[in-house]
Amino acid sequence: MSTNQKKTGKKKIVIWSILGLLAIAIISAIIFTPKGLGTFEKETAQIDDITTYYTFSGTIEAKNKKTITSDAPMQIKEVKVKTGDQVKSGDVLLESKDGKKIKAAINGEITKIYVEKNVEVMTGAQLVDIVDYSVLQTTVKVDEYDLKYLSVGQEVIVAVNALEKEIKGTVSAISKEAANENGVSYFTATIDLNNDEAIKVGMSTEAKILKQNVSGIITLSMKAINFDSKNKPYVLIPTEKGAQVKKYVQTGVNDGTIIEIKEGINAGDVVMIINKDNAASAMMHGGNP
Repeated sequence: MSTNQKKTGKKKIVIWSILGLLAIAIISAIIFTPKGLGTFEKETAQIDDITTYYTFSGTIEAKNKKTITSDAPMQIKEVKVKTGDQVKSGDVLLESKDGKKIKAAINGEITKIYVEKNVEVMTGAQLVDIVDYSVLQTTVKVDEYDLKYLSVGQEVIVAVNALEKEIKGTVSAISKEAANENGVSYFTATIDLNNDEAIKVGMSTEAKILKQNVSGIITLSMKAINFDSKNKPYVLIPTEKGAQVKKYVQTGVNDGTIIEIKEGINAGDVVMIINKDNAASAMMHGGNP
């Protein structure tokens, strides 16, 4: 055997020795690392309140608005208002060449003027838009299965998303026929809003109707609840040896974040929550029910 061959053989032995030591180190780390390390986090059951709502989305609009139109052909002699003017019902808006006076039909603000001096218009032509911004409402979409929870005269809470505030409202009308949008049918409910100068036409809203309200109950976060193959809920209770055992619980109301625990644990009890990234490993270390 040549000198070069001997050197090459020694190098291979050294490389394989290093790889062998690394493999042993990795296997040892897996074997001797405490089970469940970094797999769970603790949570303590609390006494809390849970309130849930039926919610319906919509937008704010003016309850009273009117487009004034011509009831006969005419030529405009004078436009007596401008956009932004506040008018009262009966105020003169326009005057025709033949002396006819066109008056406001409602109180409100002039939002658009369609004609100008000396223009001739035909019967039915749009003349002026008036909007009463002092009385606002929101029209919300309601699924047919939720329609039974609404009634005319019912008081509701309306969240105005842009303002991060809630105001009170009253259901004033519910459509008798469904509308269809992109193949989805829905009804509409009109909710009159309490006066609030901060809200504006076009803002998005979410009407809320009380669904359930429970107080002074034992609660856990939703992520603390697990389900077995029969969809029965349970929590994981820590043991003195560092393992976890299943404890079946009876659940109640939830708001999507926390859930009521009716039976199974008490306030102050500690449960273990499985980290999502290690869920499979965590379940291997769970105890028997």
